[in-house]
Amino acid sequence: MSNKQRQDDHHAPLDGAGQLSVWQRNALEQAQPDWLAEEVPVALVYNGISHVVMMATPKDLAAFALGFSLSEGIISGPEEIFGIDIVPACGGIEVQIELSSRRFMGLKAQRRAMAGRTGCGVCGVEQLAEIGKPVPALPFTQTFDFNRLDGALHQLTDFQPIGQLTGCTHAAAWIAPDGQLQAGCEDVGRHVALDKLLGQRCQAEWGSCGAVLVSSRASYEMVQKAAMCGVEILFAVSAATRLAVEVAQRSNLTLVGFSKPGRATVYSHPQRLRQSDPK
Repeated sequence: MSNKQRQDDHHAPLDGAGQLSVWQRNALEQAQPDWLAEEVPVALVYNGISHVVMMATPKDLAAFALGFSLSEGIISGPEEIFGIDIVPACGGIEVQIELSSRRFMGLKAQRRAMAGRTGCGVCGVEQLAEIGKPVPALPFTQTFDFNRLDGALHQLTDFQPIGQLTGCTHAAAWIAPDGQLQAGCEDVGRHVALDKLLGQRCQAEWGSCGAVLVSSRASYEMVQKAAMCGVEILFAVSAATRLAVEVAQRSNLTLVGFSKPGRATVYSHPQRLRQSDPK
């Protein structure tokens, strides 16, 4: 879809995107309006103490806060968050999270001072040993039919309105066992998109049956976040890193990369996957 077509299809403002004048290679004489994804600093503040600042697309931030809290082991369930307020502050956004006293004491004991970025990374952990923290071993309760994957891949862009408009976001989606995508989230950061989805999943009534599909590669952080939230199967459109595979093997997560129509590479625990005869 051309820039002009995208603009014609989206006259109204879109949450998480804005317009800017740009010049095209074949039309340098005159600037044209185009859509760009928003990227702002988002601080997660627990009981008045800032814990992390991530660069993120400013939408679905309550789901992001919940998903991040779960995937980082700050809480074990949504009932341990008493409230979430989203407040503009200092050229960015504060997500003010009220934790239970017990969980807040545990958070302070971690003594982590992280400074996140869009691409993420070590995130300022104080000790290298904190990378690849222990993840409880997952049960083997899920299976997935590879013949259902192709349909899910074709649906992924349906959950990327900003991505379709700007070409600038990653997506994370929940695949039901029948191959239908039940929900999806997007963000300029792949980790943030996954956290948003994990937060939505925690609050939704989809149930635990299914798998996560991400539009990016699979890093160890993506695997760790999924496993911390009880996700047994993770499909990535791109490759996985070796450390991601090691974390998946240890946590009993089924990790699949290069997920394309008619193609996939299984890195760990293939027993959850099957290939039924097409009808």
